[in-house]
Amino acid sequence: MRGAMTDVGSGLFDIHYACAPDRHLRPEALDCTTQCFSISNYRRFQLMRFTVEEINNSTSLLPNVALGYEMFDHCSDTLSFPGILKIISVNGQIQPWAEPNTKLSKVIAVVGPFTSTQALTVAPFFMVDLIPMVNYGSSTSIFSKKAKFPSFLRTVHPNSDVIEVIVTILKHFEWRWVAFLYTADDYGNDGLDLFINRIRDTDICIAYTKDLDTDVNFSRLFRQIELLNINVIIVFTAEVAAEAVIKSAIHFNITNKVWLANDAWSLNKRLSKMKEIRNIGTVLGVAQPIVTVPGFGDFIRSAENQTECGYDEQQMFCNQVCNCSNWRAKDILEADPSFSFAVYSAVYAIAHALHKTLQCGEEGCNNVTVYPNMVLAELQKSNFTLLNRTIQFDKNGDLKFGLYFLVFWNHTGDAQRIGFYKFYPTVHFYLNSTKILWYTNGEVPTSVCTPECPEGYARKQNYIHICCFTCEICPNETYINVTEDSYNCLSCKDTEWSKEGSTSCSLRLVEYIPFTDMGAMLIMVGACILVGLSGVISVLFAVNYNTPVVRSAGGPMCFLILGCLILCSLSVFFYFGKPTNVSCIFRYFPFLLFFTVCLACFVVRSFQIVCIFKIAAKFPKLQRWWTKYQVQWLLITGAFTAQALLLIISFSYDPPRPYNETAWHQDQIVLFCSLNLGATSFSFVLLGLLSCLCFIFSYMGKDLPKNYNEAKAITFCLLLLILIWILFVTIYMLYHGKFIQSLNALAVLCSLYSFLLWYFLPKCYIIIFQAHKNTPQYFQGLIQNYTKAISK
Repeated sequence: MRGAMTDVGSGLFDIHYACAPDRHLRPEALDCTTQCFSISNYRRFQLMRFTVEEINNSTSLLPNVALGYEMFDHCSDTLSFPGILKIISVNGQIQPWAEPNTKLSKVIAVVGPFTSTQALTVAPFFMVDLIPMVNYGSSTSIFSKKAKFPSFLRTVHPNSDVIEVIVTILKHFEWRWVAFLYTADDYGNDGLDLFINRIRDTDICIAYTKDLDTDVNFSRLFRQIELLNINVIIVFTAEVAAEAVIKSAIHFNITNKVWLANDAWSLNKRLSKMKEIRNIGTVLGVAQPIVTVPGFGDFIRSAENQTECGYDEQQMFCNQVCNCSNWRAKDILEADPSFSFAVYSAVYAIAHALHKTLQCGEEGCNNVTVYPNMVLAELQKSNFTLLNRTIQFDKNGDLKFGLYFLVFWNHTGDAQRIGFYKFYPTVHFYLNSTKILWYTNGEVPTSVCTPECPEGYARKQNYIHICCFTCEICPNETYINVTEDSYNCLSCKDTEWSKEGSTSCSLRLVEYIPFTDMGAMLIMVGACILVGLSGVISVLFAVNYNTPVVRSAGGPMCFLILGCLILCSLSVFFYFGKPTNVSCIFRYFPFLLFFTVCLACFVVRSFQIVCIFKIAAKFPKLQRWWTKYQVQWLLITGAFTAQALLLIISFSYDPPRPYNETAWHQDQIVLFCSLNLGATSFSFVLLGLLSCLCFIFSYMGKDLPKNYNEAKAITFCLLLLILIWILFVTIYMLYHGKFIQSLNALAVLCSLYSFLLWYFLPKCYIIIFQAHKNTPQYFQGLIQNYTKAISK
């Protein structure tokens, strides 16, 4: 026999629920026995009775202490308060202004009530005195706020966990276009808010939402769902409302849908056993683990023989007339087992907390005055094992352990387990979709507003919902990475390329002219030959320096021109190999500078020829002034200095540098040297000006003595020079590729050869093979003949 009797717990169970609006003319409490009966809640009610009895029979938990309890049928959140008032009353009186820990009720903990709205209604009555409420069914998020509900704990997971599992399922099957049906109460509204916040940064869209109030028009509801082409319907409701939805779907012949059930009705056996349930599509659910409580079946079957009782016994059995005798033990045991372990663990949590409060040991418990806040403190520190499960609460009063099973209503009407979602200590999701018999005969149904874009296409948002979009192909040089951003085509790097509609970029082939290229080698050999010829000609001219041919060719100026040609040829070698900052500068600087000197020399030489034959006779003073002050060297020096300053300034502002030319070929990078034409424009203007003056002066001397062909040679060289660069510019505009650099080097080399071959080589021929023409007498005769000819 047990020792002292402690009336420690009260249980609130909605064995009946208000199924019709109650109209009355005067204030009165609702008679729960007149309302609809819930066998699943009656099962939970019986489970609390069994649990208390099991604890009272235990020798290790609360030895020599017998738990007493009162249980109430809390069938309405607004019209069923007599039981609540009785719990908090002392000798039939309620004194809210009494001193703390005085005149408290004998109840030190409450189990229940089931629904969130009921809990929100009654919780303030218990929070004020810190009477622990260990809830087994209220999952609304607000109960996790300890500032408002300091003594509220629960053995059921909050709505946020259920929503997390539902969203994970949607992501797993890539369902993005869903309907969300919910009850218009605290539980349903909280579920909707959590779902909206959870999918905010995902591709999931709520195409349709509807609260299932008492006046809902199911015909219009399902018509809207069909019009929006929604194939997945989330039903986040209590068991009664879910039954109304599913039965209406059957009635209106709604087919080919996926129904996602929350834990409140996913194990409902009445619906799953209905013959017509197969017609509505596929039902998946988030379910609490079904935990078999040892001995509970025997307890129910033994209690079946006690239901033949009079009114007084019914009052003791149910606290109200409950009309329980119509239900067999089989019906109770086959009812929805959801929240069974939640009830079982809630009672045990209170018992363990009381065990520690009473400082119980093997021999018994101490005689300690127990206050609710003392039990609350021990509850918050709960850590015990029950049916191989560890019961602990976090700082918000929520369970630390637990998982949800994923179930599928198979063709036999059973909730078949197909996976699980584990929360603690780490998150683990598993789903075996091969066990699901889809209404589509094997294929996973789809539910999208717009089908997924083909590979290489980006979404373009044109509608309110992010799930509704059009698809546009990504252009060249871009790609789409749907895992990072499915709405924007990303540009490839400069070193990469892609075709239209690509999902990645490929590395470009890097192209440049290496030194080992055959064309490059030939051009460099040509430059070396030019240097050699220039050196040989310089030696030849030095040996024959005082001869008329060398003197008429320019004398000392010839050596300057030949030296500049050699220095210009150095630029050719820098057109090959991988461009660098230094090679890009030497590709342009020597040629532009020393070719300017060459042109300046030919300008001066052309002017001297014209001056000797045409201007000297008319302007003798000009010739004397020219000779006296060596104006030709001043002009050459001026041209050199001006070009050097222009190049130094422009290269300091924006020097030539390596440049990756990516516009020419999609899959190639041509390594190039960029030259700022704007910054170097004055250098080119100077070259053009010298070329024009040279051409003008040389053209003026075209009718000079036939064999005295200095001006003609210069004119021909300039025409050849202009032709070379016109040809190069034309090719540059038409051809885009790495060999344009070889052509550029070739154009430079040809420009140098035009002067070497057509100006110096004929003179070398005369010196070597026609020595009789390289005499003063021969030149004097040419001049005399020309003078006689122009005087006639």
